[in-house]
Amino acid sequence: MNIEDLLRETLSDMAHEEQPPPPGRFLHVNRSRPRRRSLALAAAAAVTVMAVGSTLVVQGLSSQAAVPKDFAEQGSGEALVETGQGQTALTVREGLRLSDILKQLSTATGKPVAEFRRASEDGRALGLPAYAKGALEGFAFPGTYEVSPTSSPGEVLAAMVTRFNRAAEDGNLVDGARRIGRTPMEIMIIASIVQAESTDKRDMPKIARVIYNRLNHTPEMKLQLDSPLLYGLNKYGISASFEDLKSRSRYNTYTRLGLPPGPICNPGDDAIEAALKPAAGRWLFFVETDPKKGVTKFAASESEFLKLKEEADKNRRAR
Repeated sequence: MNIEDLLRETLSDMAHEEQPPPPGRFLHVNRSRPRRRSLALAAAAAVTVMAVGSTLVVQGLSSQAAVPKDFAEQGSGEALVETGQGQTALTVREGLRLSDILKQLSTATGKPVAEFRRASEDGRALGLPAYAKGALEGFAFPGTYEVSPTSSPGEVLAAMVTRFNRAAEDGNLVDGARRIGRTPMEIMIIASIVQAESTDKRDMPKIARVIYNRLNHTPEMKLQLDSPLLYGLNKYGISASFEDLKSRSRYNTYTRLGLPPGPICNPGDDAIEAALKPAAGRWLFFVETDPKKGVTKFAASESEFLKLKEEADKNRRAR
């Protein structure tokens, strides 16, 4: 059911509940309807959600502003665009950490980032799926959002979660995870790493395969990836330092086996699909051999990996 149908159903229900419900209604446990209704009410309070290509537009119910023609062409930038009537279109690109998204939303709405931070901690009100375990990181879906000063932090974040839930349903996330022997949360963790490590979406299925090959390797093999480690240290960059590697963080995939405890960013459709449908291959390594051109190459053995490292070092020296 899409959000428009959900809102319509909710409003219809409300219109027929002027009288107290019969006692028998409270004798049946219904776990799906209350959650759907609370999410609909959160969205209906001030926002309506429409899909525009691969983007999402969130605008006040009373707004008559037209959808900007270039919404589907804005890509993954972070530009703020005034759309009239106090509305601001904000494009949240794939791979941003939640802390950065909250800052952007604060700038777009003029509300303190602390208010968005508090709203982000109420997973039930936001409509997060049960497997998110109340944490918004990984589930603030990227897209273009139209916000206004009258939009509350909870309403904006609930709209982002609504968009994630729809994408998860469209992509059969839960069933897809089950088919490959993973939980939905593990898929989202893997997708977030794929998103953080990729410079070209065409490489995503291969990077996902490297992650799975390492997780399934016998004897057990550590992921040894910089992006989770840097996330755990609240640092940014493309390479961890020697001191970083000594961290006791649970996100240090150089010292700990398996996946980090949660997503490290908010991935988009391509990364989630790659996590669900990794490419076929025996690769255990990947190296961005030419950062300037965004070229990433893959290796199945340590000797091949060392050759790729030499190629990458050579290209860096030539810059």
